[in-house]
Amino acid sequence: MAQVPFLSIVAPCHNEEEGLREFCRRAAAAAHSVAGDAFELILVDDGSSDRTWEIISDLAANVPQVLGVRLLRNHGHQLASTAGLSASRGERVLLIDADLQDPPELLLMMMPIMERGADVVYGQRTRRQGESWFKLASASLFYRALSKLASVTIPRDTGDFRLMRRRVVDILLAMPERDRFIRGMVSWIGGRQVALPYERDARFAGTTKYPLRKMINFALDAITSFSTTPLRISTWLGMMSAGVAIALLVYTFIRWLQGETVTGWSSIMAAVSAFSAIQLICIGIIGEYLGRLVQESKKRPMFMVETIVRGGEQAQLSIAFSEMSASDKRAALDAAFASEEPPRSQKNSRIG
Repeated sequence: MAQVPFLSIVAPCHNEEEGLREFCRRAAAAAHSVAGDAFELILVDDGSSDRTWEIISDLAANVPQVLGVRLLRNHGHQLASTAGLSASRGERVLLIDADLQDPPELLLMMMPIMERGADVVYGQRTRRQGESWFKLASASLFYRALSKLASVTIPRDTGDFRLMRRRVVDILLAMPERDRFIRGMVSWIGGRQVALPYERDARFAGTTKYPLRKMINFALDAITSFSTTPLRISTWLGMMSAGVAIALLVYTFIRWLQGETVTGWSSIMAAVSAFSAIQLICIGIIGEYLGRLVQESKKRPMFMVETIVRGGEQAQLSIAFSEMSASDKRAALDAAFASEEPPRSQKNSRIG
């Protein structure tokens, strides 16, 4: 059985060929500063269409600490992150994006906070460089709306960049939902969670993988995963509509008793349109929740791993890997590389 590392760094990657080697160099240097050679760097290729997997394979062949995980298709950031967490074995696990907007060097500040008793140390953005005013405004609105709607306290202006203890990661992996919102799920777990304020850098290279459509879908996943408030809002809208409709009926009846003809085709159509719109909004809200229930009931694998690579050797994992318990996942990873020779001393753990 391979030696269990003290630290795991998990980084989902999607078309990150331009900056991946620089990320690995900086992440490995930070990990070496706090854990020596007792760390692993898990790079998850989330269905990239560029040379991302080729670079990951090359790094895995030359650096003993690198483990490459290639997903069968693009599953999205949250499931790719979950796949990486599933492959991690360290007592401390850092989840970070590979675009270098979150500096890996902050690990050196996170680790002492965790040594003082924190279960989770999460990065909290005080400034976001290289992003448009629309992205900043929409992100601010989203986090503030989520904090009002969510049933648990989810810190504002935070992403998935965080250092977690193994027990937190194991609980996170035991949660079965497919539409995942990791930062909210970690908040739900509880324990002692400490913020580390930092300035978020601009992307080192490439373009954002979160266009407006994905941002909206991500926001819907977050709200419907941690709040039933929209359902209550739809109920109140229905009750208010019913009250207004009754008041209009009473008004119409009184005018009829007074012998006055009710005129105003435009106002009638406006009222009908308003009530119809409210009904459609309520049906849409219910549909969002119902659709997620349907997806969960199908019990499909959360993600599918095509291959994993370490030390130049490739291995396959069971299709049921995503549904295994945390301990079974670690056992499956150890078994996949059971015949692997220990890393040779002459291999360089530095990434240049």
